[in-house]
Amino acid sequence: MTLEQSERELERGDAAPDFELPDTDGDTRSLADFADHKALLVVFTCNHCPYAQAKFDTLDRLADDYDDVAVVGINPNDADEYPDDSFETMQELVEKGTIDYDAYLRDESQDVARAYGAVCTPDPFLFKSTDDGFELAYHGRLDDAHGPDEQPSGEPGFEMAGAIESVLAGVPVDHEFRPSRGCSIKWH
Repeated sequence: MTLEQSERELERGDAAPDFELPDTDGDTRSLADFADHKALLVVFTCNHCPYAQAKFDTLDRLADDYDDVAVVGINPNDADEYPDDSFETMQELVEKGTIDYDAYLRDESQDVARAYGAVCTPDPFLFKSTDDGFELAYHGRLDDAHGPDEQPSGEPGFEMAGAIESVLAGVPVDHEFRPSRGCSIKWH
């Protein structure tokens, strides 16, 4: 396991790179599928990383708390080298209710992770809906718990919840970039 910090590839105001990825329910999803939401939280994550696992409940809660926000997990990890990150295991986690986001997508080619500049799991990107699609409002951690065994100083996910509240209120997110920490994406 290599610990990484997210880096800035997309800047605020940049358009969300589009994607067409398989969902655990057998459908293919793209950005257009979430167009009826006021915001979109894309989180590059996986099944096996303890940092990502520590945020499953937080992401489930954010998805549950905000009807106007689509929470979409994307797993880009190399499942040949890391079998726990297989599509079948993704489906099992969703079926068991461990992962209960709006969608959990498989980025087998890793092209989407590269387009977003994702480097670790979890690596969250919050987009606001515009007339032209989605544009980046905030890229950064969910909260200040840096390790899988740490507790945040507030409610789990409180930093991202604050950013979501700003987007839903139509005001700019005033958070500075606070990198997420987690396992490196397992590239092919």
